[in-house]
Amino acid sequence: MSTPNLDRRQFLGKASAVFAGLAIAPGMLLFDFAHGRPAGEAASGKVRWGMLIDTNQCTSGCNDCVTACNKENGLSGGTKPTDAQWIRKVELKDMRSGRTASLPMMCQHCESPPCVDVCPTGASFKRADGIVLVDKHRCIGCRYCMMACPYKARSFVHEPVTGQNPDVPRGKGTVESCNLCVHRIDRGEKPACVEACAKAGHRAILFGDLNDPESEISRRIHTVATAQVRADLMLNPGIRYEGL
Repeated sequence: MSTPNLDRRQFLGKASAVFAGLAIAPGMLLFDFAHGRPAGEAASGKVRWGMLIDTNQCTSGCNDCVTACNKENGLSGGTKPTDAQWIRKVELKDMRSGRTASLPMMCQHCESPPCVDVCPTGASFKRADGIVLVDKHRCIGCRYCMMACPYKARSFVHEPVTGQNPDVPRGKGTVESCNLCVHRIDRGEKPACVEACAKAGHRAILFGDLNDPESEISRRIHTVATAQVRADLMLNPGIRYEGL
């Protein structure tokens, strides 16, 4: 029974490699045009972007990060099963102590993302700087990645999309999720949720380079107790939580 499974994985791996090699200009994948990065300027593997979310500062009932995400990425803000949600607020309660915590849950931008492993076309991929993305040109809507994600962080676009942000291409029949506002990062800006949280005075989301020991996020992670959601899966997510 093991041989067919191995053959399937080998096939998917080869298929992904073939699709990953397709380009519309030397050194320029379709995805690069969508995000306006200059030709020949690749994301650097020296950097790993991530977030540290302080649940002590994230208040229940506050949805500033969700609202900012929806506005920036052209999402409806609806909560029906057919609505795309790139960030959702999760309310937790410790039944023994009664302590509660409120936290935003989004794509965790894993170092070893299951969504990338199962994608048959290479549409789900991880940039050199750790950002996990979906290439809309390659996504066939099979939704294998949605089933593989342990964080329920991906959404399927059921209806035609209008009023899009040109920097954030979306399309019916494709899968999408939080992309850390990669278009903003590539311009030297912070993700919309981080900016909105700071503007509201909460400052619950710290964004930065996890690979830089001198960055504020790295220093914070090394001085306070932080947690990974589903650390038992050993995916090494780029999103960490303080106060859980």
